[in-house]
Amino acid sequence: MPVHRPGSPRPRRLFLAGALIAVCALVPITPASAAESPDATASATIATPTTPARGSARMGMGVAAHDGQGGLPTGTRAAQTEGVDVASYQGNVSWTTLWNSGVRWSYNKASEGTYYTNPYFSQQYTGAYGVGMIRGAYHFATPDTTSGATQANYFVDHGGGWSADGRTLPGTLDIEWNPYGDTCYGKSTSGMVSWIRDFLNQYKARTGRDAVIYTSTTWWSQCTGNYAGFSANPLWIARYASTAGTLPAGWSTYTMWQYTSSGPTVGDHDKFNGALDRVQALANG
Repeated sequence: MPVHRPGSPRPRRLFLAGALIAVCALVPITPASAAESPDATASATIATPTTPARGSARMGMGVAAHDGQGGLPTGTRAAQTEGVDVASYQGNVSWTTLWNSGVRWSYNKASEGTYYTNPYFSQQYTGAYGVGMIRGAYHFATPDTTSGATQANYFVDHGGGWSADGRTLPGTLDIEWNPYGDTCYGKSTSGMVSWIRDFLNQYKARTGRDAVIYTSTTWWSQCTGNYAGFSANPLWIARYASTAGTLPAGWSTYTMWQYTSSGPTVGDHDKFNGALDRVQALANG
């Protein structure tokens, strides 16, 4: 029988220790993960801009980012009528609440490009009408996807038409910053003017009405070269400030003004430049 001196390792223990050393040699030692590093954790909290999903664009989406926001209209003008604009992100709107707060007209997003229709359009469009509001529909333009005439047809075919019922406003062309890419949709100023004209002409051919143009002065100046030839179309100006500011060339006054995206109930609130009878006159044509 072999004799083991005190303190000497037994053969089995020697074998296990050797095996353990071999395993450890095969397992790489990794540094702390980025999430465990204080510096990496701090940088991970910085938001990375992402391109929104097609169809999610809405009226005024780029106004605050490009033009800023500087307060609300000062005082209350009796000759202005409160309105709102809504899209799918607001879901089922409490129209009774808005009516009771003094809102008397609304526009609802109907379509975008030729690939999107608002799933809440029916509730929003008929809901506004049901409480007594004068309502209309708008189309978010994407001039880099299809022609102006094609998008005008898509708009009319998906809720953007007009009826002489005294309660329906002419459709609105929402032409503004591109949330999906190049600010001017890859078009030259003359190309953009041609696209807009194509849309407006087709909309009028289909409905008999001049479409409203929703835009911002800064976008209009950059992307159309401040074109002055669409003054026959009512202007809906976007500016989150105490005044509507300088208007695009060709218009001496605005018909509507989107003045905030943080108003009560739905966020986007607007002023019609006139009393309720002027809203009714626009609806009647």
